[in-house]
Amino acid sequence: MRLAYVCADPGVPVFGTKGSSVHVQEVVRALRARGALVELVCARTGGPAPAGLRDVPVHRLPLATARTTAERERQLAGHDSAIAGLLARRGPFDLVYERYSLWSRSATAHAARAGWPCLLEVNAPLVDEQAVHRELADRAGAEAVIAGAASDATAVVCVSDPVAAWVRRQAPAARTVVVPNGVDTGRFRPPRHRPAGPFIVGFVGTLKPWHGVEVLVDAFARLAGRLPAARLLLVGDGPLAGRVTERAAALGIGAAVTRTGAVDPLQVPGWLHAMHVAVAPYPAGAETYFSPLKVYEYLATGLPVVASSVGQLPAALDHGRAGVLVRPGDVEGLAAALHALALDPGLRTRLGAAARARAVQCHSWSGVVAASLAAAGVALDPADGAVA
Repeated sequence: MRLAYVCADPGVPVFGTKGSSVHVQEVVRALRARGALVELVCARTGGPAPAGLRDVPVHRLPLATARTTAERERQLAGHDSAIAGLLARRGPFDLVYERYSLWSRSATAHAARAGWPCLLEVNAPLVDEQAVHRELADRAGAEAVIAGAASDATAVVCVSDPVAAWVRRQAPAARTVVVPNGVDTGRFRPPRHRPAGPFIVGFVGTLKPWHGVEVLVDAFARLAGRLPAARLLLVGDGPLAGRVTERAAALGIGAAVTRTGAVDPLQVPGWLHAMHVAVAPYPAGAETYFSPLKVYEYLATGLPVVASSVGQLPAALDHGRAGVLVRPGDVEGLAAALHALALDPGLRTRLGAAARARAVQCHSWSGVVAASLAAAGVALDPADGAVA
């Protein structure tokens, strides 16, 4: 099967270290593992291809160079025709798989005209995100893009029910299906032994306000008051990095907190092996549309997980059977849950085993990709890439 994977979002360097970058890499790996010949069409690579993807043909799209938001949006919309031209030259394809971006309209349109199956993957309500967290000059134009792209797609795969509802508001006739994110259960495995020494609480992700890392720092300060030897390991970087460091220092726990900065995605399993418990600490009022990769990676690595009870997380943790749920923004509840796990190695072992089983059974990338393509009426090699 020949497949074109399209990611026209300049904010997603497909070979980078961001969560969105990892998402692209994992989907492409899963497609190739099932026998697909993938060609990658992208705006940015972010560096050389990682191991396992170095022989993937890459076709670069033009980048916007304008300084103002309005001009940059017009440039990106104008560059969109390059995608259709490239697909026409490189086609025919058995499937076009597009990661939705704000100004990419022509991939699904071209596939529809050519009679090729086309799958549009939607990870977030980007129009709303852009307007709230960044800048958006042409909202009507952005809404027209998602309406057209979703309507032309054979199927629209959404990572959550709220995302699917948002797509249907933009394109009522779109054929949506909900498929949460996944994890490579072969690469993310439990270690033979958890580390000896002090109790280590861990977090993996971009340090942005909606990920709740400040809630975690506050909760860890309370834990450290009860368990002075405990340590906090923050894996990742982001705009809150400086503030997190300052907050830890102000709380008197600076020496107990380690920040790694940005790390290669291939190194993440090793960092998870250094932890005794992993946390997904969302703040009060957090959005509910996300499908967090880090939680599935925690589960696959056999870590006991403490997560805020928001969005997909209760289902991901099997409603408390594969992890501990606390209220979003509940600093004391999070500290108490961490303290209970610190004092009970047997509970950590039981939750870790349940987490691993949950990841293998429900969240392998192989299963996620198969479900996504099935929505578009496309089947890959039946071999199951999930690893028990």
